[in-house]
Amino acid sequence: MAGTAGTPGTPRVLRAMNDRAALDLLLEHGPLSRTRIGKLTGLSKPTASQLLARLEAAGLVRVTGTSEGRPGPNAQLYAVNPRAAYAAGLDVTPTRIRAAVADITGRTVGEFELPTPGRRPAQPVVQQVTDALDGAVKAAGLARGDVHRLVIGTPGAFDPNTGRLRYASHLPGWHSPALLDELAAALPMPVEYENDVNLVALAEQRLGAARGHGDFVLLWNQEGLGAALVLGGRLHRGWTGGAGEVGFLPVPGTPLVRQVTKANSGGYQELAGSQAVPKLARELGIEDVPPGPYPDVAAALVARAADHATGPYRELLRTYATRLATGLASLVSVLDPELVVLSGTALTAGGEVLRALVQAELAELAAARPRLVVGDVHEHPVLRGALESALGTTRDEVFDTSR
Repeated sequence: MAGTAGTPGTPRVLRAMNDRAALDLLLEHGPLSRTRIGKLTGLSKPTASQLLARLEAAGLVRVTGTSEGRPGPNAQLYAVNPRAAYAAGLDVTPTRIRAAVADITGRTVGEFELPTPGRRPAQPVVQQVTDALDGAVKAAGLARGDVHRLVIGTPGAFDPNTGRLRYASHLPGWHSPALLDELAAALPMPVEYENDVNLVALAEQRLGAARGHGDFVLLWNQEGLGAALVLGGRLHRGWTGGAGEVGFLPVPGTPLVRQVTKANSGGYQELAGSQAVPKLARELGIEDVPPGPYPDVAAALVARAADHATGPYRELLRTYATRLATGLASLVSVLDPELVVLSGTALTAGGEVLRALVQAELAELAAARPRLVVGDVHEHPVLRGALESALGTTRDEVFDTSR
């Protein structure tokens, strides 16, 4: 019925739209005066004053100080109240769970890392998740119930049709069909699950190299080789959540890998994954290959190769670039993206030198001509993406003043 609350165009809805616009401006710019908010939103001074009074009464904004250095009386400055809500993210790998809590402004206020070594988890996964979350919550000086929403990033993806984790047989303890129900029962807040590489793409889209781009591919090479596909501004996950699992992609230059889910590998992973880099280095006669996990070794070798203009290190980087471009050619030929973001330590370690080599190789292997860039989000990108995802939904709920 026309005129009821929630109908588009009603005063309540218009006020809520103005409220959200002001809150988004405060998140983007930091503390602003009433006059500045009025100018940026196009609202009159009385309307801006009413808006700020309403948001302050709701606990969404607070006065943080006064402007100085201008003629006339100092104006009060308003900012989003960081205590209005908190969100949390988890980055899960076979060896550890990294957790963080952020306030509504996006500032990280607590972090914790829980080691989870071994093929058989010493604790049930539910216990691991709650312990990691509680560690970050405690570091933030909060209680578990203060967290509005949690996003968990894992390798592979939870099949939306069955609720089971797929494409990640190397993640012990996470494959029980009852796991999601058990986690929902143990945690007081809504929980969402997302592929780790998709979360990196979200971080790059909101904070990094893909800002302003609605169509891009993010290629990730660290513990595994994967991709995230953003089409029309939205992540494309596929029917089972497996879109972007390009490590399983058959490619020229390596034998066919059959029963890929059991092997937890595929042609592209064998050709250009982090484990292929030290092997290639030894084949080229490089003797001082450092010890350690494959991602760390690959990153060290790629960084070293990017600093050498000649010799076996240069050949290592050129061959690696060709291998990366071989798989990318299939992706860009089908998707024709505007942009390709290179991320993960086995790619970012090569910097601009590796990027230029991959760009040149891709130009010869594919008709599409996307622009390649190196990712900008370097510190815990999966975790940062989990926090951004949780914060996005939390802000939509907490900043909605129409209810």
